[in-house]
This record gives sequence, structure tokens and C-alpha cells, in this order.
Amino acid sequence: MYNKILLATDGSEHSKRAAENAIHIASCTTGSTLEIVYVVDAAKAKSDVLSNWNSVDVNDSRVKQIHIAKDLAEKSNVNYEIKILHGEPGPSIVNYANKYNFDIVIIGSRGLNGLQEFVLGSVSHKVAKRANCPVLIVK
Repeated sequence: MYNKILLATDGSEHSKRAAENAIHIASCTTGSTLEIVYVVDAAKAKSDVLSNWNSVDVNDSRVKQIHIAKDLAEKSNVNYEIKILHGEPGPSIVNYANKYNFDIVIIGSRGLNGLQEFVLGSVSHKVAKRANCPVLIVK
């Protein structure tokens, strides 16, 4: 049913549960592919560099945030790719999903930055409103 699945992840608890659901859905359909997407937010890049002043450390922290989804996909023998996008998370995910015609987008209901979600509106809400395909928001 869903052959082309987009999983947006940020390393939060909600995105871990979203990854579990994405793996389950992907494993139910023979030949399905999963794209695990992590968005490097320009607004967070400065704080990432200040927290991890060695550029290798910055990349390591980003890799850790997608590591759980990657491990789950490997253990379940699900075909996957990892994509790193740059920009504001909501619009970046929507643009990528719409450009490449995904069958479904799976995303956690809340990310790592609760204050930003409260003030600006959540990334998952933006994706659900603007994506041209079904969106599964996982709590």
C-alpha cells in the first residue's frame, strides 16, 4: 500500500516512536523503501557549533539523532536511505515530500524544541497541512 515512505526524525522520543511505526509499515509491504530525513535547521546550526566546537562533533551529534531509525531499519531488513536536508524543518520536509511524490510521511508529534513548537506552531502540524500525501503523526 505504501511503497515510498518518508520518515522525518530529530532524535526525540516522539520521532523514535515514529520510526518504529514507519519500520512496521515498511515491513508490511514487499518492495517498500524508507527515506529517513533529518533537517539541519540554520537557526540551530549556531548553537550546535557552539555546543560542539569541533566540526566532527557536530556531525557526530547529527548522526546519533538518526542512528535509532537506521538501526531499526537494518534489524527489520527494510530498504532505507538517509537524507540530510538544510533549512527550516517544516517547509523542508514538505518540499521534499511533495517533490519526490512520497506515499506517506511519518513524523513525531513533538520534536526536541518544545518552546519553538509552542510559539511558532509544530513542525508536524505544518507538514500535515501542506504535504500532498497522507501524514501519520505519532505521539
